[in-house]
Order: sequence, then structure tokens, then C-alpha cells
Amino acid sequence: MKEFISRKATKIRLLDFKSLPMRTFHITWFSFFICFFGWFGIAPLMAVVREELQLTKEQIGSTIIASVAITVLARLAIGWLCDRIGPRITYTYLLILGAIPVMCIGLSNSFEAFLLFRLVIGVTGASFVITQYHASAMFAPNVVGTANATTAGWGNLGGGVTQMIMPLLFSGFIALGFSDNLSWRYAMILPGIVMIVMGIIYYRYTKDTPEGNFKTLKKEKDIEASASKTSHKRENTFLLAVKDIRVWALFLIYGACFGIELTINNIGAIYYKDLFDLDLKTAGLIAGLFGLMNLFARSLGGYFGDKSGIKWGLKGRILFLFTVLLLEGITLMAFSQIRMLPMAIVVMVLFSLCVQMAEGATFSIVPFIHKKAVGAVSGIVGAGGNVGAVLAGFLFRSEGISYSYALLILGICVTVISLFSFLVRFSEKEEKIARREIKASLETLLPVKN
Repeated sequence: MKEFISRKATKIRLLDFKSLPMRTFHITWFSFFICFFGWFGIAPLMAVVREELQLTKEQIGSTIIASVAITVLARLAIGWLCDRIGPRITYTYLLILGAIPVMCIGLSNSFEAFLLFRLVIGVTGASFVITQYHASAMFAPNVVGTANATTAGWGNLGGGVTQMIMPLLFSGFIALGFSDNLSWRYAMILPGIVMIVMGIIYYRYTKDTPEGNFKTLKKEKDIEASASKTSHKRENTFLLAVKDIRVWALFLIYGACFGIELTINNIGAIYYKDLFDLDLKTAGLIAGLFGLMNLFARSLGGYFGDKSGIKWGLKGRILFLFTVLLLEGITLMAFSQIRMLPMAIVVMVLFSLCVQMAEGATFSIVPFIHKKAVGAVSGIVGAGGNVGAVLAGFLFRSEGISYSYALLILGICVTVISLFSFLVRFSEKEEKIARREIKASLETLLPVKN
């Protein structure tokens, strides 16, 4: 057990860019960040696109659904691919191929073309699964929740930064003399270029596991000893995850937190613009605050999940998840009813804190569900976030439901779903194994006695 743990990092050293686990940590979160940036890059510019393409509220709702719908299938497939060929090659292809529709969305001249590009771009959202898989492969149980939460949180930060940066890029092209119609199109080229660069970096500077790449390990017939191994019945790992009710409970839970975050990323800027009569840049800056909470909020969820696990076992992780998810539902309902801008911003920040802590808490539990099917479990749970966003999208698509009322309905749903946390149970055997792993991880941190 100690030998297994020693191959993984037991500490997160943010200034370490040389060791394989920390180098992978930084490359994977930034790759997710730029994928997220490209995924939602067009969202803060929707007010401009709406005018040019003359989109109705129903059509805007359809594009919101499209942007997250295909990610459901993509995340399932990506989780399976990570188990099969490893996260390094999977991420490389996703980054480079995903850059193509991001840069080409500017070719849209009709609702149908724009809808198609938003649909295809949604595949880049599967990058989350690879990030979680790779962090789980590189970090020991005592910090895996924090590592997962931080890499995902800093990646999700792209959703907040894009709300601020894209209107500025748009304004920059306007200042250079380009028209509104051309400026939003040119602005989308930048994230696509960075995605291609990160694809090359990912391939050159990461490995699948602390022991090496899947391909090399297979040649050495040592894959069964690697930290990210799947069982010898590789074809059954997905089925193993599908049959477990805990996976589906976490699927619903992640839909109630990450699904809500995706929804706010899509409608945040236009919500503030229309409800409070703000200009595009101001609305984008305020909406961006929601995503900026990822700088630390999701990490806090993983950190407190780890601490709860160390003190109270796996049950402690579950109780913490329930608490923050319940608070998320309450703060979302409150946010939906506020009509004073300063108060709306304050409550939105509190709501965002709960959302992202719930996300971090969820993936502090995921690595403990099935060690032989981490990719499959991560893929299914991650897909739950997108299913939640798709279902929420139908509320915002309806002409008869205001954005505020739709948010109120979502707040009620989140509150109810928080109870599903108690369906995630672990046997005494699983609790003992987790305690032994935690103990082994902590022992590697103790100074060696002479």
C-alpha cells in the first residue's frame, strides 16, 4: 500500500513545475480553462449575435441547450477513452480538434449554422473528465479531493474570465475599425489558437500516470501495477459504474451544481443586461464574478471534503456534500427574487460559493466509488452536469417563463436533490480501505527518523 501511495503526490506544491504530478496539475487545469473559455466564449456576446442573426428567445434557448447537450455523450465517451488509451493522448486530440469549431463559429450567418457550431463546440466540455481522471492518477487519497477540485475549479474559471475578456476583445476589434458583425467573429479565433498550442504542450510534457504512459506500461506488461489501471476485464469497467446506484445519485447531484453553473454561464450576462438595463461590458463583468469564484471556491469544496474524510471517513465527505448543496438551493431561490442590483450581486456571489463547493465535494467522493473504473465513473457523473444544464435550458427556452421564475424553479429542484446525497453509501469494507489509504498517505508526510 505504501509503495502504491508513494508513486503519487501527497502534497500540492503550487510553485512546483518540475515534478510530474505538479507539472501535470498545472497543464491539465490550464487546458481545461482554455477549453471552458472556448466553450462559453460566445455567451457574453449573445446580445450582439442576437441582433445580427435576429434570434428569438426560443432560438437563444435552443443554442443554450445545444452548447451543453452533446457534452453528455462526449463525457461518457471520454471517460471510456481515458480508461483505454490514457488521458494524455485523449486530451491532445480533444484540444486540437476542438479548436476547429471554436474558431469557425464566426462563419455562422443563420440560426441553423450558429446552432450547429454551438452543438459541436460542446464536445470540448468533455475536457473536465480528463482533468479529473488525470488528477486522480497523480495524487494520493489524502489530497485527491483537493487536487480534483482545484484543477476543475481553476479550469471552470474560464467560464468567468470569458464573461469579462470576450466583451473587451470585441471592443478591441471595434476600436480597430471593424464592424460589430465582424468583431464578435474575430474575437472567437483567439481561444481556438490557444487550444491548439495547449494540445501540443499536453502531448510533450505530461504522462498518463506517475509510472509512465499507458502504451509503455502495456509493453512492459506492468499496466496492472499502475495507479490508474483498469481491471483485466477492461470491457466491464463501464458496466461496473452503470450498475452502481451511487454513481447515478452523484449524476443527479452534479447536475444540480455544475449544471446550474453552466446555465448561469450561458444566461448570466444577458440576464443582468435585460433585468437591470446594463450595457454589454458591465453585464459581462458582473456575470463574470460568478465564474471567478472558481479561483478558490471549488478548491474549498475539495479541501473540506478531504478534511471531512480524514476525520469522519467517507461518511464525512457525504455529509459535507449534502450541506453545501442544500445551501446552494436556498441561495439560488433568494437570488431569483432580488431586484436590487447590489444585493443581487452579493447573493449571487454566495450562491456561486455554494455551487462550486458542491462541485468540489462531489469529486472528492468520485475517486472512492470504483478504483478500477475511475474514468467511467468520472464520465457518468460529469455527464450529469450537462444533463442538468440541458434540462434547465428548456426552462429558459420557454416564452412563457421569465428568467427569474426559471431560476426559482431550479432553486427548488436543487434543494430537493440535496437529499439524494444520502443514497451514496459505502460498506464497512470500503470505509476500512479508505482509512488505510489515508493513513498510508499521511505517513509519507512524516519526517524520516534517523
